[in-house]
Amino acid sequence: MSQFCQLVHLPNLVHRLNDCRHSDVSLGPVLVWVLKTIFQRQTLYRAEAPTFCTKRTIYNMLDDGRINWQRLSCQLAQRVIASLTKRLDARHSGALIVDDTLIPRLSAKQTELLANTFDHDKSRHLTGFRGLTIAWSNGQLVLPVTTAVLSSKKASNRVRAPASTLDWRTLSGQRRAQAMQEMPTVSLALIKQALANWIKAKYVLFDSWFTSSKLLLALKRLGLVGVGMLKRTKKSYFRYWSREYTIPDLYRHLRRSNRQTHTHYLYSCIVKAERSGVELPIKLVFVTKAHRGNDYLVLATTDTTLTPTKIIGLYTRRWQIENYFRAAKQYLRLATVRFQDYDGLCAHMAITMMAYDLLAWQQRHQPNDQTLGDIFHNLNTLLPVLDLTLAVTQLLDGLSDMVQAEPKISTRVTTLINNLFNQLTPQVGTIIGAELTDIGI
Repeated sequence: MSQFCQLVHLPNLVHRLNDCRHSDVSLGPVLVWVLKTIFQRQTLYRAEAPTFCTKRTIYNMLDDGRINWQRLSCQLAQRVIASLTKRLDARHSGALIVDDTLIPRLSAKQTELLANTFDHDKSRHLTGFRGLTIAWSNGQLVLPVTTAVLSSKKASNRVRAPASTLDWRTLSGQRRAQAMQEMPTVSLALIKQALANWIKAKYVLFDSWFTSSKLLLALKRLGLVGVGMLKRTKKSYFRYWSREYTIPDLYRHLRRSNRQTHTHYLYSCIVKAERSGVELPIKLVFVTKAHRGNDYLVLATTDTTLTPTKIIGLYTRRWQIENYFRAAKQYLRLATVRFQDYDGLCAHMAITMMAYDLLAWQQRHQPNDQTLGDIFHNLNTLLPVLDLTLAVTQLLDGLSDMVQAEPKISTRVTTLINNLFNQLTPQVGTIIGAELTDIGI
């Protein structure tokens, strides 16, 4: 953990977060302490209080609305990517992945901006938030870049309203205003923020919920190539050979034309979409749906020079962000947050991304193919070992002073130490053995 903090220059990052608290306690040690509680699978309430401050100080710092947590996650990811450049394949272009996940708060009643959110897995509404996340991937590695905790644009869906005394000009007010915007609008804002923090990417990947001609056109104006899946709706029309088609109608037209299907996809064609008086060329690829040969999916991109195989290969990267959500919820307590303050929720999301960046960085440096779960459990066992080593070292220092004062009891001390070694793990025994050598026992 110390090496990771040196790698990302954590004090420099903290200096850029708009941390304006007049306190002797810096935000850097607080972040490290919270990371330790995550890896030890403890809540902030049950964790042992740090020695440099009280828990109340930590709660106040995490709930501080002046700290720019989105900038922390962006610049942290950029520095991790820069450090891993030599270990990544330069032939793969970077891509940004857009997706969201449900953060349920079933027992919460007073949390600010709490909303009724639809759970697609359970097909019912739950109280909670949507964690909109932008991740970076090159096909080998996925790193979360930035996130926004979203409520609902409709006031009728919001269980709790924002604070009436809120100043909307402040960073805290802008964060809450963003939470009440539409998800595609916030997605575009987060993508611009990632680019402004030197995250290099050529493609943007998203599923059918985000894909629209409006978003594809906005990305093209930013110099990015959008790759997403289209909904098979009858409300959107595309021009193909001077005729307007919906996606189902276009698929039936291509089938009636007796086009030859291919090994990895069914059909491919270039259509035009009308948006704000601009004709946007879009390349469509019809792919067979897995395990359902009579069904199909439609992929779309604004780069008409890409081959269908390349488009399919790019879109398969989108699933990597689902792996991040699974690991964050299973190991890093993403969905079990207990903060009642909205700013605390944003801090929790940013620190969870920081913990995942640490795991991903550690995984790239492992000589063997360890999973993120294996690395998490290794850190979980290592942290208590370090605390035990410090305690035993202090005990041995006291025993050394006793031996020097009373040489006659050295035999009894040696017997006690041998009994201690027989009950320790090999890893702890090796560390303590080095300490014994240093103090002359």
